[in-house]
Amino acid sequence: MDFELTVQPDVFRLAKAFTIARGSKTEAKVLTVTARAGGLSGWGECVPYGRYGESLDSVADEIAALPPKLTRAEVQALLPAGAARNAVDCALWDLEAKRAGVRIWELAGLPAPTPLVTAYTLSLDVPGAMRAQAEANAHRPLLKIKLGTPDDMARLEAVRAGAPASKIIVDANEGWSAETYSELVPHLLRLGVAMVEQPLPAGADDALLGLERPVPICADESVHDRSTLAALKGKYDMINVKLDKTGGFTEALALRAEAEAAGFGIMVGCMVGSSLAMAPAVVLAQGAAVVDLDGPLLLAEDRAEPLVYDEAGVHPPKADLWG
Repeated sequence: MDFELTVQPDVFRLAKAFTIARGSKTEAKVLTVTARAGGLSGWGECVPYGRYGESLDSVADEIAALPPKLTRAEVQALLPAGAARNAVDCALWDLEAKRAGVRIWELAGLPAPTPLVTAYTLSLDVPGAMRAQAEANAHRPLLKIKLGTPDDMARLEAVRAGAPASKIIVDANEGWSAETYSELVPHLLRLGVAMVEQPLPAGADDALLGLERPVPICADESVHDRSTLAALKGKYDMINVKLDKTGGFTEALALRAEAEAAGFGIMVGCMVGSSLAMAPAVVLAQGAAVVDLDGPLLLAEDRAEPLVYDEAGVHPPKADLWG
């Protein structure tokens, strides 16, 4: 396919500072990729992540080095799994759908998507402030808590007190050990925690082999694309599929299918980005056990045609946004 590819950095202000164990941010810095051909434009967005050695400049350079004429299949071969390939791949899917005059799910051979209940993430804070956050969001059916500090139990107790009816999932952000998980399990069960995401550092997760997991454990930093899947057997019950890790919609579809065939439960998550970053993930996440696509809910500003979030959850994207 012959097209013009452009890359633009964009910044979206957050509604308030968002904190995890690794630090805080007040804005989402993203790259917007546009693929233009025949008077049509396809869009994609990525969020470069320092945890994986990415920056806005390094990812923009990867994209700029691509040849001017290539297919989606060639993009998979030329770029590694990561943010650069994600933005380009999603932009090409969007462009292909527009050229064909169909929606993205028709092009991909998928059922028409419906609204999905998504997790809402509470920023890491002192227990009293987290209880206040939980109370303000107690109407939401699914809350996600960022942990991975010595005061985790006090924070979790505070959130449960603030939102007694909400389902809770926990993201330890590689901040625990296998022993910590085992010690906390009785309390996690008592407080109704449904799942723990990436409790151990990705490079040290062999300690999960043979560990009893009464609260299911989901891989995040330990899983990127299909090449990382085999090493997860016996350690994890679920995997978190993120487009910025898989390197786009193409690989994300393949990873999800292979993971399901291997017996893993599916979570579809996101970085903190705009509705354009979430749009492909909403299509991908249909039928997933856990959906965590709340990025736009954390923003003070968004794309011109944002995703709709209401009591039914996050709605599929309109064609003016993506797909």
